[in-house]
Amino acid sequence: MRNMEKETKAPARFTLPGLTAKAGRAVVGILQQRLTAYTDLHLTLKHVHWNVVGPNFIGVHEMIDPQVVLVRGYADETAERIAALGGSPDGTAAALADSKSTQSYPLKRANAQAHLDALDTVYSAVIRDNRDAIAKLDELDLVTQDMVIGHTAELEQFQWFIRAHLENSAGQLEPAKSKVT
Repeated sequence: MRNMEKETKAPARFTLPGLTAKAGRAVVGILQQRLTAYTDLHLTLKHVHWNVVGPNFIGVHEMIDPQVVLVRGYADETAERIAALGGSPDGTAAALADSKSTQSYPLKRANAQAHLDALDTVYSAVIRDNRDAIAKLDELDLVTQDMVIGHTAELEQFQWFIRAHLENSAGQLEPAKSKVT
């Protein structure tokens, strides 16, 4: 019988052609953080989908699901890129719980405006961290950088959708007046 613990903890001894092992490990580390962020975002979006109430319920409820699908796809693409680089993607609940970058979503059952206000904050953090990753990847791996740029562009577009619900006629974002209904 083979030693399963040794096998599961052993890192791959390869990376993609054209990358040094050191660069490959650095890219894997960056991508693992993105995988954790995407997993957290996916779960947060489903939480909002299930807990949004009030007059704008159906619009927000239906707006969220396509984004859930996109973000779930980002997590899968990111995990597969980690594996291609010779890493071992960790998408477990324990990895998410151990992450210092994820924050507890503050709302349970709440009106659409409150959830959209909270989601705007979540998206700002994910996008900021993606942009930091893009900058780091510039010297490491342009292919991976391109992937993260694509994710970021779509996340920024969805944040615009969120902000359109929060924006007043003067072009200012108005925080939700009531966090719960």
